[in-house]
Amino acid sequence: MRGLVISGGAIDDAFACETIKNGGYDVLYAADSGMDFLYRHHLTPDIIVGDFDSAGREALSFFRSQEQIEFCELNPEKDETDTEYAVRDAMERGVDSLDILGGFGTRMDHMLANTALLGLGLENHVEMMILDAKNRIRMVCDSCTLSKRHQFGTYVSLLPVTEQAAGVTLKGFKYPLQDAVIRRFSSLGVSNEIAEERAEITVKEGILLVIESKD
Repeated sequence: MRGLVISGGAIDDAFACETIKNGGYDVLYAADSGMDFLYRHHLTPDIIVGDFDSAGREALSFFRSQEQIEFCELNPEKDETDTEYAVRDAMERGVDSLDILGGFGTRMDHMLANTALLGLGLENHVEMMILDAKNRIRMVCDSCTLSKRHQFGTYVSLLPVTEQAAGVTLKGFKYPLQDAVIRRFSSLGVSNEIAEERAEITVKEGILLVIESKD
């Protein structure tokens, strides 16, 4: 089952609409003000979660009138963000693939926290990515294959989440590596490029963020 969480960060409407149209999603979540995007484009979520401190009143009122939408109203004084609640709820309901749109914006703390949520995907064996018009981000602890034909943008960057990522091997890239160590406070893995039709990333120890970017 494929799931999508629309969070309350910055959203490129055209990109988001195209992603929803072509994503084949089975369940659609709105996390608080993420519902405003859906309301603008006459899209209906399956589940809305949040404390509703940032959602537009018009959108909230409209969706509350739709009986088929499930609401999970949260206490404003809580330990997790609305986005984290949506991610955990989707995993409890059995998604095996989950994307987040609107995970980035002007709040650096929310951006970093949402990126960290990718670790929940690793823990629960759920394929998980954060998407926006310029980036596609995933977290990898073993291996990952990228296709040049279907690549997202021009650049692929690898950033360690753990203190270091060891045994990193890159094949099919402009700048290959063989059993390398990428340390956390290093820019070694930034701005590589896919050189062959198939590019492979392998890490033997540690966790990497794999960030595909458009300039």
